[in-house]
Amino acid sequence: MPNHLLRSLLAAIVVVIGVVVECAAQPSWKPVKNVEIIVGVSPGGGIDRTARTLQKILQDRRMIEVSSSVVNKPGGGGTLAQAYLNQRAGDAHYLEVSATSLLTNRITGRTPNNWDDFTPVAMLYDEFIGFAVKADSPLRSGRDLAALLKDDASALPVGIATSAGNTNHIAVALLAKQVGGDVKKLRVVVFGSGGESTTALLGGHVGLVVTPAATALPQMQTGALRLLAVAAPQRLSGPLAVVPTWKEQGYDVIVANWRPVLGPRGLSKEQIAYWEAVFARFTQTEEWQRELEATGGVNHYMGSRELARFFAAQHAEFKSILSELGLAK
Repeated sequence: MPNHLLRSLLAAIVVVIGVVVECAAQPSWKPVKNVEIIVGVSPGGGIDRTARTLQKILQDRRMIEVSSSVVNKPGGGGTLAQAYLNQRAGDAHYLEVSATSLLTNRITGRTPNNWDDFTPVAMLYDEFIGFAVKADSPLRSGRDLAALLKDDASALPVGIATSAGNTNHIAVALLAKQVGGDVKKLRVVVFGSGGESTTALLGGHVGLVVTPAATALPQMQTGALRLLAVAAPQRLSGPLAVVPTWKEQGYDVIVANWRPVLGPRGLSKEQIAYWEAVFARFTQTEEWQRELEATGGVNHYMGSRELARFFAAQHAEFKSILSELGLAK
């Protein structure tokens, strides 16, 4: 074959290969209309803030090619938002930013849907639980608290927010169980918010508050409160780095409020893959890193399959301890 024909043939092959590669690189699904980011609470608060931060970063960085909006569907412990989401079965233009209540509310009978009634898409971050006492409390360490709960789990009232059976309740129950205390004797007082429970602690109405560690940080920094431990696998960063973990003190207690993204049931592999890629990039943005630093969160990206396994494991752990507390339905 003449050289010029060979060169022409090779050039044509390169073009064809380029087209094939380009086509293969293009996602087989992408959104073509407005994306709704649903939250099951009113505006304000942690879940809503996460959703609005997510929406802003997606738009500012043009991480998706369509518009997006946050839609609040409060009520029924998340039931209204879940119903709204699953009315759009198979439509990946609808996503929900959820929380640990996805599991705990189902176990305690507050909501009818289980996690596998939806499509797990991605995990965004963890918010680990802290154990706080007044600065003048005789409890000087996590070991002191553990010893007290072992001897008498009813020895001091424990403030939590905002419902019995949530992760704050689970965290103190897991500690009591691990040290050999009677979890059913825990004196848990439920408050309407983390701020209310902290105020009650400062006023001497409860002896311990179990809350996301970042919630207690302002009072810790003023010296009003002392954090005995955080239920994290390793020390947190920033000002909370001074707080020892339960694992450091000899107790394997790891509990977090986490924030996953769900889709309606029936999403395709292509739809899931699209959003996995978006959220993987999102969790690496500088804006998101700054948000986590401000709110005390810990980045924890997981894709769909890993998230489904995580949900199953957490459901089993939560159901076991909530059954011991007499709260599982």
